[in-house]
Amino acid sequence: MLFTLPCPPSRRRDIWPDLTTHRLSPAELRPTHLLEMKLQGNSAAEIIAGNEDLVSEILLLLPARSLLRFKCVSKRWLAIISGPHFSRRHARLHARPRVSGVVLRRTPSEHQFLPLGGGDPLSGCPFECLDFVPDPAGLKILQSCGGLLLCCSFRKIGCQRNYYVFNPTTRRFATLPQLGGASSCATTVYGVSLAFDPSESSHYDVVCVRSTVESAYHYQIEIYSSRDRGWRLSGSPFDAPFDMVFDNGVFWNGGVHWISPTGASLCFDVKKEQFGRMPRLPISENRGCRRFRYFGESRGHLHFFEIYGSRTAQFKIFELEKDYSGWFVKYHVELDSIVSAFPEVVRDYMDPGYMNYYAFVMLHLVREENDEESSLLVHLPGKILTYNVGDKTFRKLYEIPADQSKGYGSLQYGWLDAYEFIETLALV
Repeated sequence: MLFTLPCPPSRRRDIWPDLTTHRLSPAELRPTHLLEMKLQGNSAAEIIAGNEDLVSEILLLLPARSLLRFKCVSKRWLAIISGPHFSRRHARLHARPRVSGVVLRRTPSEHQFLPLGGGDPLSGCPFECLDFVPDPAGLKILQSCGGLLLCCSFRKIGCQRNYYVFNPTTRRFATLPQLGGASSCATTVYGVSLAFDPSESSHYDVVCVRSTVESAYHYQIEIYSSRDRGWRLSGSPFDAPFDMVFDNGVFWNGGVHWISPTGASLCFDVKKEQFGRMPRLPISENRGCRRFRYFGESRGHLHFFEIYGSRTAQFKIFELEKDYSGWFVKYHVELDSIVSAFPEVVRDYMDPGYMNYYAFVMLHLVREENDEESSLLVHLPGKILTYNVGDKTFRKLYEIPADQSKGYGSLQYGWLDAYEFIETLALV
């Protein structure tokens, strides 16, 4: 052992400061190591295990999925890990964890989990289907944010639609009250977005953009807070570009961001409850030939890129400055090696007079703590690859079973069908 105990042994609650004056090896800090020592009758481990504050500090270092398994160690560990104070501290400490997988939407109600570490997609799968609540209308995912999923019933519209916030790690969920009470039946919901940043708060907000009863040309913000457990109107009615896509909001830097097909953008600061200015999207002059667009957040970064031309395998990924001063080129992507390695990417149109085209889409940009390890998920016909944006290498991540691709054509997923999965103990 690399530490000595006070003499005589004591169960004082201030044993943690005493132990920190000595050198503890990482192996001795592992809960599994403490458990093994306890089973062997080691008095030092008994003292450590008997100090709830010390055990909590050690358990806080573990990822969420491991903690769920450690609930079975003892009743004391179960009580510690299940406590709301521990969950809040853990979610805040691990506010920027690694993305462990992506949930792909096959149909509105069917989803496929894709672990980024490779291997069997069923290993470590957070859920096989959205059945956490028996909604007769079925459920679909609207957004992933901070490890939580915003879901809704997809066969209902208007005031009958139900909204849920679901933590796939803990299998806990919250059912949101009906929007705006009885008055919501007279309005149209254009988009609902989840706003959650565990590094700032253990509470989350849900931002709804809906029409107003007074005018069909104005919009109204309505906010649900997990702190108050209710909806409330925010600000006055506002106008927006006619083609703003409110049902694909992206939460980043404390605000919800929306874009339009013509390049307009809008952001709403959730804490200040006011709209802010956002630089115009870096759109090419040759916008008529655009065939793919991506707008998303990963690990605290907001990205945007477009691919122009049917035979283009090179493009730039832009990132927005934190102070909104402008977009800058973050990555230069070259997928020519993928096109060469997988000839099935080259497809021809029905009309032989047209040129061939490249059949691939970008599902998600996954940022890592080490920027050189960040990667793109690339969907080709029948498979999904991971492309390292640092060294420009790639590997096959997942082979799509033949029975899953029937009826979908050569490509069945797009960037709006991919949702990050992040392990979290965040409360809902």
